[in-house]
Amino acid sequence: MNLTGRNFLTMLDFSREEILAVLETARTFKTNPDKRAKHPLGNKTLAMIFQKPSLRTRVSFETGMTQLGGHAIYLAPTDISLGQRETTEDIAIVLSRYVDIIMARVFGHDIVKDLAKYATVPVINGLSDFSHPCQIMADLLTIQERKGKLEGLNACYIGDGNNVAHSLMLGAARVGMNMTIICPQGFEPKDSVTHQASKVGAETGSTIAVTTDLGAAKGADVVYTDVWASMGQEDEAASRRKVFQKYRIDAETMKIADPDCVILHCLPAHYGDEIDYATSRTSNSAIFDQAENRMHAQNAVMVHLLGVN
Repeated sequence: MNLTGRNFLTMLDFSREEILAVLETARTFKTNPDKRAKHPLGNKTLAMIFQKPSLRTRVSFETGMTQLGGHAIYLAPTDISLGQRETTEDIAIVLSRYVDIIMARVFGHDIVKDLAKYATVPVINGLSDFSHPCQIMADLLTIQERKGKLEGLNACYIGDGNNVAHSLMLGAARVGMNMTIICPQGFEPKDSVTHQASKVGAETGSTIAVTTDLGAAKGADVVYTDVWASMGQEDEAASRRKVFQKYRIDAETMKIADPDCVILHCLPAHYGDEIDYATSRTSNSAIFDQAENRMHAQNAVMVHLLGVN
């Protein structure tokens, strides 16, 4: 698959075949240190733009570049002040003269779209308010490891219909995995994303559904959750806790899911809210494999976009 020069802003930027090819590269990097030791990203530089702080995003990208022989530059929120001290257009053009690839973790999705529009190097969405594709590539890799396949599995996401839910729906639809979003009324994913994912799913044989019924997790192969209040929604945390109280992964959820169900959480976790600590530490839980796989999946994305895989 030739992805050279492409951007990765949403899961729809890659076809089913391209997603599977990137996942295969990720597995190779994870299981074969000799492949990493060949330093396919030697003399390559990644600019990492952060409007939002993150443990996993920064460490996984920076360590990944080091493992593959490249170099990463961390640009904190105050370093460039996207769209304030300098336009996003100018930042994209200038960075393209210095670096080989850009990753941005931002608030508004329009920012990564503008970076991709004006940059002449590949742009990766490290997270936006609409989409979190790097996380979902790690999730798919983790599910493959645990289940041996993606196509035909039944997955449930329980919680807020946020950026993670959007990307899960689109990613599942691409690879033929059934996805049900279970959330309180009024907190559903965007209708446009549900429609788009359902349309893609019709082509791959997957079913995409949104419901308020927790019983929809019955027999699920995968259950997934995320925080009830995302970064930037801290003032809503108390009110959301009341609404989301039953939308969580706990022992009761696991009673209705498949006994071999895989538990996923993109972290950080608020134990006692969206997931309880005891359930997160059972043998069903893959949350730390999932966190590790951020690095391997992102390494694979970078080498494909840079055409050095």
